[in-house]
Amino acid sequence: MASAADNRRGIAFMLAAVTLFVCNDTFMKLAREVYPPGQALALRAAFALLIGIALVFAAGEGDRLTMALKPHVVLRGLLEAGGALTFSWSLGLLPLATITTINMATPLIIVALAVALRIEAVGWRRTLALLVGFVGVLIVVRPGTDTFSAATIVALISVLLTACRDLTTRTIGAEVPSTVVSLTTTILVGLVAAGYGLTEIWQPLWRIELVYLLLAALLVTLGTFCIISAFRRADVGVISQYRYAAVVLAVLSGYLVWGDVPDLIAVLGMFLIVASGLYTMHRQRVKPDSNLKIDRKQAVATSADMKTGP
Repeated sequence: MASAADNRRGIAFMLAAVTLFVCNDTFMKLAREVYPPGQALALRAAFALLIGIALVFAAGEGDRLTMALKPHVVLRGLLEAGGALTFSWSLGLLPLATITTINMATPLIIVALAVALRIEAVGWRRTLALLVGFVGVLIVVRPGTDTFSAATIVALISVLLTACRDLTTRTIGAEVPSTVVSLTTTILVGLVAAGYGLTEIWQPLWRIELVYLLLAALLVTLGTFCIISAFRRADVGVISQYRYAAVVLAVLSGYLVWGDVPDLIAVLGMFLIVASGLYTMHRQRVKPDSNLKIDRKQAVATSADMKTGP
């Protein structure tokens, strides 16, 4: 059990990480106004790769790079690559607040998948919370209306792949450093993005949007440092809920940069998703036999992925 001071410190680092990640998404969305998704993701991955290699050797973990070939590490990287590419594709077409809110449904998808795979059994409280959360998702995406599009479907696919990634992360042994997991993910994301990029018409590199991608890579590096610092001493159950601040920050960023303002129906959907996610995490924290509890090492491995994806 962490002290109150450690938890306050962890909350501050978590809020800093969330802010940096939303700023990253903002720069990525700006870059997507010019670059196609594969090119944008491949270029950011190239910048992130250089930073990731430096971090591995700075941490003195270069001798563990062979662990990158472990099947579960590779599988996690491939799932991240799929999630990152689908996120990047839909990011260029959806308002930032909308795609961020959809992404906040990931914890709900994790629980639903865990139930389907018989990893976790849920009672009526969490079942009701899941149903409320999914109603919130339906309100945000609004199937059958003009706002529902292929980009919305792709964003939902991204959330599903991200949830599968996080479940896979739990199967990676504690002996594999987070830096190695992050570097492996960055490499695979870059390769998949470059492969997809073969189907695109790439735009000239030397323009202001390339600077946006460099800034995005730097922001996610700082965000990764903050989120590792957040989980290092604080209680996971206390600080995890603050990731939902991303919804508010994304709404603010979307308004300041693009003038996007969610309508009241979208705000209602956002509220339901956030409330459901917060309650689901609360029940997992207080339920003694929950198989979805995570310790600090698992939380760091899940979050410290250089934000190559959603």
